[in-house]
Amino acid sequence: MKTNVLRKRGLSIGQLSERTGLAVSAIRHYESEGLVSSWRTEGGQRRFERADIRRLSFVMISQELGFSLAAIRAHLEGLPEGRTPDQGDWNRMAAGFRRDIDARIEGLQALRDRLDGCIGCGCLSLKRCALYNPKDRARRFGVGPRYLRGDAAAD
Repeated sequence: MKTNVLRKRGLSIGQLSERTGLAVSAIRHYESEGLVSSWRTEGGQRRFERADIRRLSFVMISQELGFSLAAIRAHLEGLPEGRTPDQGDWNRMAAGFRRDIDARIEGLQALRDRLDGCIGCGCLSLKRCALYNPKDRARRFGVGPRYLRGDAAAD
């Protein structure tokens, strides 16, 4: 009986907080960011779908992995509005997220490999140093540590 009532009435923000471990203020923030949405009861109380437990869990894990709210929102936009996402919906969304995770892993591994040599060099070999950027030549590639990120120095 309680399950049917929850489906019909949705979850209060307090119940959603209890189920996800998120503070009520965090849920309100995620709602203002468009990551979840609610509706109001006749009495003006905010209600959420049970599927928002999964959405918020995805948000929490994604943030722990360093994804921005904008990137998380972009992935969640692939899920349907007005109905609970099914496994196919989640699988399609996850495929795009997997590509982003794989790219991050590749980038982190490359950075790790370059950084090992950089930290250990003591800058005794400035011609090989990925941080050395005489006369700001790497600027043509963009901002930040361009050589450390994989851009090649001109001969």
